[in-house]
Amino acid sequence: MKVGCFALIDPFTVLEHQLERIAGRGFKYADVTDTQDGSSIGSKVFHAVASLDANPYDIKRLFERYGLTITSYCAHANILDAAAPWRYGTSQIIKAVRAAATMGVEHVITTEGDPETPFGKGLTESEVLFSFREKLYEPLRVAADHGVSILLEPHGPYTDSVDFMERILDACNADNLGINLDTGNLWLGGGDPIEMVERLGDRIGHVHWKDLPAEMEPERGTKFGVGMATIALGEGAVDIKGTVEALMAKGFDGYTTLEVAGDEAVQKSYDYLKSLGVE
Repeated sequence: MKVGCFALIDPFTVLEHQLERIAGRGFKYADVTDTQDGSSIGSKVFHAVASLDANPYDIKRLFERYGLTITSYCAHANILDAAAPWRYGTSQIIKAVRAAATMGVEHVITTEGDPETPFGKGLTESEVLFSFREKLYEPLRVAADHGVSILLEPHGPYTDSVDFMERILDACNADNLGINLDTGNLWLGGGDPIEMVERLGDRIGHVHWKDLPAEMEPERGTKFGVGMATIALGEGAVDIKGTVEALMAKGFDGYTTLEVAGDEAVQKSYDYLKSLGVE
């Protein structure tokens, strides 16, 4: 396993600043963390966003300037809410797939998110499965033609369930659809990272590392997704050691990313993973 860093290490700073800081801490790997269509004045001032419409080679050159390899391209969508021009969905995932392929990045990460509309919140389970199939059908076809895999991250009421994640994978029936295991999100949503590795480990292509404090235990199963952990790995309630051991037992040898805020917590997390045998 190889460890990289989430490209939001400092709040309210642009992407190049994030990459400079990540490289300065000795990391060799990072991800394209935040993406959107078109342009944003914030990306020049205070937001580490990459445009889905940018020249992908410009993004690749920016990472290379700091000696960083891009390990994944994030395209977190709203799969359960109704499609609309202002809602991140199928079109954006396809753009992310094409950009990733151009840059030689194998994995595009997406998820359903916590639905915000009455439409999304009112779906039956069969309708949820249909929404995943319908919204991912064309992205998966394009991804297959480009040699890219789409990874679903536990980050919502359905992907945070190991059982339902398996149902989604079965329903979509695509060899290039897999999982980005997010340890903190899955735990917070009521799932078990070790169970997901043991049952679906062959479908895991990438890992996001987070640990969350035991004080959040009462929120499990009611809150879906947290952007960054504020404590170091090994200090919270998530069984990071057990997850590492389960991944190693499955033969996982891919890229992983620290989603941890704060210099001290980042360094402690990196040291903790290395103590467990992670590169």
